[in-house]
Amino acid sequence: MSSENDSQINWNEVIGKEALGENGLDIGTIKEISTDFVVTEIGMLNKKIYHLPKTSAKYFNGVFLNFSLKESDLPTYEQKIKENILNDHALSESPNRSTKEEELSIPLISEDLQVTKTIAEDNIKIVKEPIKETKTVELELMHEEVTIERRSIGVNEDAFDKGKNTNLNNDETGTLSPHEESESEASMYSKKVYSIPIKKEEPLIRKNPFVREEVIIKKKPITVNKTIEDEVTTEEIKYDNEKIKKNKDRIPI
Repeated sequence: MSSENDSQINWNEVIGKEALGENGLDIGTIKEISTDFVVTEIGMLNKKIYHLPKTSAKYFNGVFLNFSLKESDLPTYEQKIKENILNDHALSESPNRSTKEEELSIPLISEDLQVTKTIAEDNIKIVKEPIKETKTVELELMHEEVTIERRSIGVNEDAFDKGKNTNLNNDETGTLSPHEESESEASMYSKKVYSIPIKKEEPLIRKNPFVREEVIIKKKPITVNKTIEDEVTTEEIKYDNEKIKKNKDRIPI
């Protein structure tokens, strides 16, 4: 039975690549491709070989071949190996031992920092508002005042008749107009009210708007150099050099 992904995955390119299961599960390095299975190998001292069905392969991204397998599924596809080449000294002395050099490819992945540009828009608010202030203007105003002067006149008939026939309407200023209020015009002692008009200047306030000044707003592009810093992840390999040296010393020549 062939996988549905045969038309999507170039199986010739996956040889030597890493196989991953669900949640980044490491299934080993791909060693062989058969009709229905993908053979992977993992480990150096405790080596394990898996025969994974092609139908469980999901996609290949150029570095990893991803499978829809969980860790609990691996024992089903594991091929048991009784021999361990590095630990079995008898195998190293056997005349039929393999002289083929084996190698394990461990990909080390690094992140590359790529910075691009995008357009971000912001707003600058310019507010024009009225501000009230008090201005003082000096102004000269004229007004009329009434002064009262009392003159003593001797009591005689001529003076009485003269005062009786006095007509305020014939005053030189022409501004005195008597207004009589009395119950009987024949009474000499009736109450009389004289209305004297006076004039005065009052301020007349007018507000005329005018353009005091202009505010010119310009927008222009400015280029600045900015240094972008961010963290990237780089994988490194660590190994116990002393143990490798001891294992080499144990192998008889």
